[in-house]
Amino acid sequence: MIRIGSCIVVCLLSFNLWAEAKTITVVHAGMLLAVPGEAPELEQTVVLGDNLITQVLDGFIDPSSISPNAEFIDLSDMFVLPGLMDMHVHLLNELGPNTRNDALTTTSSLAAMRGAQFARRTLLAGFTTVRDLGGDPEAIYALREAIKRGYVPGPRIFAAGSPIAATGGHGDVDGVTPELMALWTPATICDGPYDCRRATRYAVKHGADWIKITATGGVLSDSATGLELQMTVDELEEIVATAHNLGRKVAAHAHGTTGINAALRAGVDSIDHGTFLDKESVRLFKRTGAYFVPTMLPGHLVQKTMEGNPFFTSAIRDKVRKASGASKASVKLAYDAGVKIAFGTDTGVTKHGKNAEEFALMVDAGMSAMDAIHAATVVTAQLLERSDELGTIEPGKIADLIAVSGDPLQEIKILEDVRAVIKDGKLVR
Repeated sequence: MIRIGSCIVVCLLSFNLWAEAKTITVVHAGMLLAVPGEAPELEQTVVLGDNLITQVLDGFIDPSSISPNAEFIDLSDMFVLPGLMDMHVHLLNELGPNTRNDALTTTSSLAAMRGAQFARRTLLAGFTTVRDLGGDPEAIYALREAIKRGYVPGPRIFAAGSPIAATGGHGDVDGVTPELMALWTPATICDGPYDCRRATRYAVKHGADWIKITATGGVLSDSATGLELQMTVDELEEIVATAHNLGRKVAAHAHGTTGINAALRAGVDSIDHGTFLDKESVRLFKRTGAYFVPTMLPGHLVQKTMEGNPFFTSAIRDKVRKASGASKASVKLAYDAGVKIAFGTDTGVTKHGKNAEEFALMVDAGMSAMDAIHAATVVTAQLLERSDELGTIEPGKIADLIAVSGDPLQEIKILEDVRAVIKDGKLVR
């Protein structure tokens, strides 16, 4: 009786979603990984009603039998899976030789336009949702809203705007004249717990979906201040408490061990980079339930691009050499211990649209292909607290699907060549 009742509820839900939809789209999937972590199924039909998934059916169902006006997308020779999600991007920028000079001529409006180009590349690469952790607030919030309203194509954005950072720390302005430092210093730079409370409230007031804090030094800051803790414990605790009171979660940029562990003790919701985790870090992850967002791609690629690039000062070069390659051991340590790992790349430091190259690095660090995909779908949805909407291909979820030619469970690099993208029920590639 319980099984029959459950079936009736699901069938009624599917019927109601189907009946109310204005546009019906039928997708034939040769192989469907509906729920990463579970086995894929052969020859499935996915029915979309407007922007939602309404049914997942066995076999290739004739679209006209579902609706005489149904649109049809034939992916019968492809492997279909949920839209991918990247939890650490910077859509407004892309690191290059002219990065510092560009800052002198790029307005917030132009940054948003450039971000639209990068957002489109990201979407076409199969990433339908991203978390943008640091950029011009006016530009990134405008881009977020433009995509939401359908003005420009791009992934669904959860944005942090300017990070909360200490004076002179990573996230503050560096490498320019004092006059420009005074002009460009974000309002979210703070010192002491009460000032950091103000900065957090300011970020939320101006539109932050997430709060990002830079707990440690950063590799690309033009200052020889290392990669360890830069914010004090009382500052971290105040930021987290204030953010949580305002309904915002907190992502911590943290490379060095002291900063990672201090941020975890303060109650952050994710550690991003986590380059030098230790066993105490793992214990804290497990105790607090925080997520680890490794971002291995920059460490793999940046060192290869330093020669001849004036952006890389001697201070930055030293930190690149120290950090490059260290994250592989941290990912293995965390994965083996059962820490929750969410997919992230730090794209913007690397080229937009190449986000999926992170998968091969995760597998090389010891993760299974299925767990790497799980990290970019199910786990990322959990981190965003959007599991009721995103992460799987099930009735009632938002219709974000991608397709590749081949089985990424056998060869993970196949995800670097996405052949079809459906976002919010619309075919965009």
